[in-house]
Amino acid sequence: MFLGSIERMDTVYVNGTFISGSAWVENPRVYPIRDNVLKPGRNLVAIRVLKTKPEGGFLAKPEELHLTLGDHSNIPLAGQRRGKLSVDARPPHPLPIGYENWPVIPTVLFQGMLGPIAPLSITGAIWYQGEQNSERGYQYRKILPAMIADWRNLFGQGDFPFYIVSLPAFGQRSPAPTDDGWADVRESMAITAATVPDSCLAVTIDTGEPNNIRAKDKEPVGNRLAFCALANYYGKGVAYLGPTLASVKRLHHSIGLRFVHADGGLVAKGGKLEGFSISGGDRKWYSAKARIKGNSVIVSSPSVPHPQEARYVWQSNPAATLFNGAGLPADPFRTDHWPLITEGVRPY
Repeated sequence: MFLGSIERMDTVYVNGTFISGSAWVENPRVYPIRDNVLKPGRNLVAIRVLKTKPEGGFLAKPEELHLTLGDHSNIPLAGQRRGKLSVDARPPHPLPIGYENWPVIPTVLFQGMLGPIAPLSITGAIWYQGEQNSERGYQYRKILPAMIADWRNLFGQGDFPFYIVSLPAFGQRSPAPTDDGWADVRESMAITAATVPDSCLAVTIDTGEPNNIRAKDKEPVGNRLAFCALANYYGKGVAYLGPTLASVKRLHHSIGLRFVHADGGLVAKGGKLEGFSISGGDRKWYSAKARIKGNSVIVSSPSVPHPQEARYVWQSNPAATLFNGAGLPADPFRTDHWPLITEGVRPY
């Protein structure tokens, strides 16, 4: 039986016999039906769906739902269905392991996943998460350091290395400067890596896919995490960060941005610098022209005769073009301290 992806939990019966159930949204349901469950003629398929979002439920197209028989013929499950709504959220059967491991259920992460392995000796941790926090990106600068401290306390092995993968590109690119929760999360990650001892940031702003939150190309991610480890844990003299903003100089009609970690010099990937925006005192952002001058980038715009602040790749899927000679991308940054769009969002 092929039911596609379902949000959140499904429980399937055929002719009154329990078939299977699942709770992992991205996992397309493919359930085998045991012998002697189907019968000639009419059969009743009953599916109980526990959804947690207004748009939840069946996510596949109706024509994708079908039965495949032993002779490889297909019986479509699209068409008229009978159903009813209920507020009964009790599980109708023992919860499948996918539901028991749903990380937002209290105690699952700490007592179910961390506690049992805490006695084990570890060398370090890699953190490749954060997209679900984009609606509260500003809060992330508090909860990520708190989590790192909690893990280190739990394992009792000192400040073991904690390496953070900055969020890659995702979603549709905005042609104009914009505010974005993903940018807020990236800034929180960068602040954490800069302030928490024995941590490091692997910047992946030049990777990712606009329509796939789990991008397939993980080689750059692995390489940059390895650079963090080689430089900071093993003491090798390798470049591990891309250009990092060090100072800002506000000129008459432009802004000068000076960078460190410009190993091999600043480079415009593709031959043209993009992704910069500037603003005056009115806090309105405009795309900026940018040019490299030594280890600095000069940004300006005819729309902002007296610029005060600058930002770089401040959106979920930007055009990331600023690299160093070692092939590492610059991390998103901003020179302003104006309120972010997620700054006033309540935690829950």
